[in-house]
Amino acid sequence: MAEAELYQPIKRFLEAQGYEVKGEIGPCDIVAVRGDDEPVVVELKERLSLALILQAVDRFRVSETVYVAFRIGKGHSASWRTRRKHVVGLLRRLGLGLLTVSTRGRVVAVLDPTPYRPRGNRRRKARLLKEFAERVGDPETGGSASGQRLTAYRQDALRCARELLHDGELKVSVIRERTSVGRAGTILRDNHYGWFERIRRGHYELSPKGRRELPEWSAALDDLPRDVP
Repeated sequence: MAEAELYQPIKRFLEAQGYEVKGEIGPCDIVAVRGDDEPVVVELKERLSLALILQAVDRFRVSETVYVAFRIGKGHSASWRTRRKHVVGLLRRLGLGLLTVSTRGRVVAVLDPTPYRPRGNRRRKARLLKEFAERVGDPETGGSASGQRLTAYRQDALRCARELLHDGELKVSVIRERTSVGRAGTILRDNHYGWFERIRRGHYELSPKGRRELPEWSAALDDLPRDVP
């Protein structure tokens, strides 16, 4: 569907709200004016794309009220169908509005442009900094697609598993003292990776799964000191 075919449905939509609408004014696909209101700029593309977003952001040079518009429906904008929530979140953060046009020409204002003022999430920030502080070294390459991250939690679990591999059954307090892993009891009890087996109250040993998988982490274990204060 050609971009130009989006023009008439959007023109009618805006005119119904009292705007005078004209196409291809300067660098803008659509400009709509209503009295002393801020002019409305709409940038058109057949599909949602980075090019459309960049083009719309550039239009903030001429107006504070900028929309992106694209066709939706069968065969159009797969990214919109699968990532609607994320797309709307991104556009909101950029201060852009969003108009969608159906295959039958129905226009929906999904999002109006407003200044975005993000609210910080102290809990998430604290978790981020905690993970940064507790992770030993820098074992992960930024941008990699690794399925099993060597997080601080996994590092602590590996320390616990290493002690059990060497000595067999151990008491939680002994493991905690040897490794300086304060959450050793929680790690052993929750058994997130399936590496541990409870023998009796407060005593654990490696599970068959733990014995199988621990060698896969030998390189990571080599980089972990026996005792972390």
